Amino acid sequence: MWLAVTAVLIGLAILVWSADVFIDGATALAKKLNVPSFLIGVIILGLGTSAPEMVVSVLAALEGSPELALGNAYGSNIINIALVLGATALISPIIIHKGIIKRDLPILLIITALAAWQLRDGQLSIVDGLALLALLVVVLGIQIVLSLREGSSHKVDDIDDNKIVEHRAVDDALSAANSEPSLLRGLWALFLGLTMLVASSRAIVWGAVELATLWGLSELIIGLTIVAVGTSLPELVASLSAARKGEHDMALGNIIGSNIFNTLGVVGLAALIAPISASPIILSRDVLAMSAITLLLVVLCGAAFIRHRPFSRGSGAALMLFFVGYTLWLMQTVNM
Repeated sequence: MWLAVTAVLIGLAILVWSADVFIDGATALAKKLNVPSFLIGVIILGLGTSAPEMVVSVLAALEGSPELALGNAYGSNIINIALVLGATALISPIIIHKGIIKRDLPILLIITALAAWQLRDGQLSIVDGLALLALLVVVLGIQIVLSLREGSSHKVDDIDDNKIVEHRAVDDALSAANSEPSLLRGLWALFLGLTMLVASSRAIVWGAVELATLWGLSELIIGLTIVAVGTSLPELVASLSAARKGEHDMALGNIIGSNIFNTLGVVGLAALIAPISASPIILSRDVLAMSAITLLLVVLCGAAFIRHRPFSRGSGAALMLFFVGYTLWLMQTVNM
């Protein structure tokens, strides 16, 4: 037991440090390659911070526990929006750009609807897994082409002028305060930060699962709570670090990218390894909660954009309340 507690505590300490290194590397890479921060958030941060979910889900599928992989992916999606984005917005309001409303959030909503539709019969076959992975390649291609075509981090002319001046002042101050690192140093920081993020997350998840098993929790509940929160820690600390450094696009892109990778890549890979039979509670509770929080995100972002305001702390609080409600619902169904 004490070994598990030690793994969790040390893992958390390394996780916080590696997040700062990871974000610094991603920021340097975006500047050196002259690509939008949002694209870096979706592709590099989204894929990198979803690595723990991929590792856990692949191992679960190989060990004959595909339902754990499903609970891990969908639980992480709920936590990414409700807890990670909610906490990020509470610390620093996030500017919502036109491209997010017109392209990125609709894509996420369609992908979430597809996940619910595929599970209508409670089964995910190898063919379903292949379809999800193929769609992931298509979506990433669309994101890359359109983001590079825009040539900037998303248009900012739709935001209140005072907010733009304030946002640019933060960026300018950050740029002036930090010397321009080389591309090689940026890549090394990105690699080192990502490696330590994944390793520390695995240590935390291992310790948490050991403790949860001692407490007698079921496999599905461990996947939806302990493992989902543990594997979402990279998203949480990376997004908080990005928001603290003024990289709002990167923080939001991280969440959207991670959920896309979880729904298409993580679940698709697990189904490709072993067909998944989902218990009815996943559809009636977890898929429903994932769909509801995604729809709530779209509504809150749309309202902020229409009012020409950032994604506010009030919206972040609403997401956090959803997380509390979902957790209570989860605990109630466990005790039934």
